[in-house]
Amino acid sequence: MRSQLRKRSVHVKQNSRVSLITAWVSGAAVIFLAVAPWWMGRGQVSVLMEFFYYLALAQMWNLLAGFAGIVSLGQQAFLGLGGYTLFFLTMRMDCHPLLALLIAGLAGAIVALPGAAAVFRLQGAYQAIGTWVIAEVFALIFLQVQSLGAGSGISLAVSIARQVQIGAVRRDVVLYLVALAIGVLVTAFSYALLRSQTGLALMAVRDNELSARTAGVNSQRLKLMVFVATSCGTALTGALIYLAKLRISPQAAFDINWTSYMLFIVIIGGIGTLEGPIVGTLVFFLLREYLAQLGSSYLIILGALAVVVMLFLPGGIWGTFANRFNISLFPMQRWLVDDGLAEQNQSEVRKIPVATSE
Repeated sequence: MRSQLRKRSVHVKQNSRVSLITAWVSGAAVIFLAVAPWWMGRGQVSVLMEFFYYLALAQMWNLLAGFAGIVSLGQQAFLGLGGYTLFFLTMRMDCHPLLALLIAGLAGAIVALPGAAAVFRLQGAYQAIGTWVIAEVFALIFLQVQSLGAGSGISLAVSIARQVQIGAVRRDVVLYLVALAIGVLVTAFSYALLRSQTGLALMAVRDNELSARTAGVNSQRLKLMVFVATSCGTALTGALIYLAKLRISPQAAFDINWTSYMLFIVIIGGIGTLEGPIVGTLVFFLLREYLAQLGSSYLIILGALAVVVMLFLPGGIWGTFANRFNISLFPMQRWLVDDGLAEQNQSEVRKIPVATSE
């Protein structure tokens, strides 16, 4: 008996057969989407590009609120900042638009540092309102900047827009590929972060910050890292959005509806899951396709649907489905697998969860 026990060993497992299949399918889907502009119509390409940047925005808000516990109602501050930074660099500094995209993301990260000093002094609802106030301050500042159109906004010169074209690759195709890259990279970054030791610490802070700090986790440093990273990504995405739109104004760039859509997508799909924003973005686009012609009633329906989901499906569509069928396409939990039991019966492997994202 003792010899059998000595032969047994356990190891930590993070992947399942479903997640491995998902990885291969996801890779094939990215390749398929990368070549889509060469056989799709321009209208379809435009819709897909919107899908990718809404997905990126939702994943970043999910990382911020669903894992770091920072419920921000002011992410439009960094989205608008990214757009205005791009317009300033391209129109006033003669910077190439694609380089300006990267600098806009860096600007979002830099501005997030002093912004975090103010936001982290607040807690709960006050913190959420504080982020919204910061966004309104940004809007008021850019309303006064005459060189960028002030309240009436400014349009990007046609000569600058043409610089986005690379050789024979059209401008809209280049922007589509950039949007696809941002959507994929943000999702991959979130997945890699949450599967790491830093991700475990982040989820511990979200679940019980006091206990996490007692265990030695530096919660403030983790929150600052996530806040800066999501601000950088949001500013980069905002720069892309307004590079595609070719016009920006304070009312549009700092509209709270940007954050409202992020919040809606994450709540509908499932906050605190990587799959949730993907499902939520799909639902959001389907609703927009069939309900947008209803005018202001469309926004009422979105709000009512969000309330219904929060009341009856608190885990969101994907969260409820995953809990019901015990499935995860992008697992972030870890299991202890008994190798000895696996050798005796390959079909019955006992999994003991040691850390989960629940």
